[in-house]
Amino acid sequence: MTDIVSWLQELTQALPPFLRWVGVLVAGAVPYVEAEGGAALGVIAGLDVRISIPVAIVGNALALAAVVWLAGAARAGVTRGRTKSATPKMQRVRRVFDRYGVPGVSLLGPLLLPSHVTAAAMVGFGAPRTRVFVWGVAAVAAWAVVIGVLVHLGVSAAVA
Repeated sequence: MTDIVSWLQELTQALPPFLRWVGVLVAGAVPYVEAEGGAALGVIAGLDVRISIPVAIVGNALALAAVVWLAGAARAGVTRGRTKSATPKMQRVRRVFDRYGVPGVSLLGPLLLPSHVTAAAMVGFGAPRTRVFVWGVAAVAAWAVVIGVLVHLGVSAAVA
């Protein structure tokens, strides 16, 4: 494990500082990597945890804003009045949505699917875009802080 951490740290240290943060920002925007993974990658790469976590959250928030806006536009325009059969994953998201609402799906969603997918689904189900975005960012931030701090503690213990 320490070999991988050392290799990644050496690799990123060769990059200009600005590109290190851009990498964390982009990683945070990628579905399935999300802010949690971006923060963890930043910490493992040797970047400051106090900056890695917020930068990864901003990356995810930018992507989430785009997804929420596009899903809302699609629902309002293209899918108006139509019904579509849902996939089993979407049926599961709908059951969770009906039971827990926007806050519950936002906070629990990352355990099942990327925040981008759950946000698009909630907007598609008719949830208000602003509420989905705010809860989505709050949930991603919470998960990023937890994962980022745990990884920071783990890397600190492994290197020491």
